[in-house]
Amino acid sequence: MSILKANTADIPHLLQLVNSAFRGPASKQGWTTEADLLEGELRIDAAGIEAMLQDPTATILKHINTDGAIDGCVYLQQQGLQLYLGMLSVSPTLQGAGIGKMLLAAAETHAIACQCSSIVMRVISVRKELVAWYLRHHYKLTGIKEAFSVNEKFGRPTQTLEFDILEKELTPAF
Repeated sequence: MSILKANTADIPHLLQLVNSAFRGPASKQGWTTEADLLEGELRIDAAGIEAMLQDPTATILKHINTDGAIDGCVYLQQQGLQLYLGMLSVSPTLQGAGIGKMLLAAAETHAIACQCSSIVMRVISVRKELVAWYLRHHYKLTGIKEAFSVNEKFGRPTQTLEFDILEKELTPAF
């Protein structure tokens, strides 16, 4: 198993992974599902992943299993001295196996290599179990809330949603 940078050849696999981790019936096999919060099967489309891969400030890291299949990924974008972390996805049938922790560690290594002082993210505030998971990994709630912007292409909320902004300060490895 290894963690590598994704490329455009990975788009179909990343698309399937991300959407299955968060939306639709398959997502309910794992604990990261948003299927009860947002109607629809798509969290992202191929064009969205391609745009992420084309952004010179961004990277998608992929976790490859021993068979060469992608079973986890995370989107990272450098924003000045902060690294934005999003789309942390693990195959629903493998959640709880440590892949998410490995991707978080790789994200932190990447952030330090980019000379970032912190990692920031947005988590849907009602996802208490997910917020708690990040808190156990030394992320902190900033107290900042952000409105959840509705894009019906990627699902219609079943309730009013907002984001909590979380941050983890990094210690450079000098």
